[in-house]
Amino acid sequence: MPLRLIFMGTPDFAVPTLLALAAAGHEIVAVYTRAPKPAGRGMDLQVTPVEREARRLGLAVHTPKTLKDEAAQAEFRAHKADAAVVVAYGLLLPKPVLEAPRLGCFNVHASLLPRWRGAAPINRAVMAGDAASGVTIMQMDEGLDTGAMALAERLPIAPDMTAGELHDALARLGADLMPRALAAAERGTLTLTPQPEQGVTYAAKISKNETRIDWTRPWQQVHGHVRGLSPFPGAWFDIDGVRVKA
Repeated sequence: MPLRLIFMGTPDFAVPTLLALAAAGHEIVAVYTRAPKPAGRGMDLQVTPVEREARRLGLAVHTPKTLKDEAAQAEFRAHKADAAVVVAYGLLLPKPVLEAPRLGCFNVHASLLPRWRGAAPINRAVMAGDAASGVTIMQMDEGLDTGAMALAERLPIAPDMTAGELHDALARLGADLMPRALAAAERGTLTLTPQPEQGVTYAAKISKNETRIDWTRPWQQVHGHVRGLSPFPGAWFDIDGVRVKA
């Protein structure tokens, strides 16, 4: 049965899920994404990948700076959505927003929770030398990636796989899992499992000062470091004052 959905996402990672939901016949009543930002040499305003795809599909796009004020929350409720789907949106969802959709808000998270909660789970998994990653579909709560788990699927990390390659594979996996989770939620058969307290790790945003290669580390760690930062932001080292990107 088609659902009235709000889609909330920003980067390329979110686009496959948006397309999968549209292809499944759901009514996407609104797309929320981050506002355009200046980029490039001319500093022209660049819309997000999600906004670009949403407009191609003829969907209504919203770019609020915050969802904490009453006006934004009232607008969100006015969509009368059955569910909201969130994929790397980038804004905090306060309690009134989380509680507005009939079935709740569901998130595609690019790790096997509770490992790698936070901003950079794909990079961190590769940098840490993890043997596998995956996607978790969770029902969101007010915590940082702490919501109850609905579906999860594991994906091995090949020895030479880069963060970019893992990103693309997990984006496709999330696009496969989310429609299945929504269908089960609508049927009333979706099982929600609280995250275990054991095994929690946090995937902090990649900072500039950790992109430099430390050649004193074991080769396995250097290998993971380079792969985990490829293609962006990229690992680098210095030779006679010249920066070389790995």
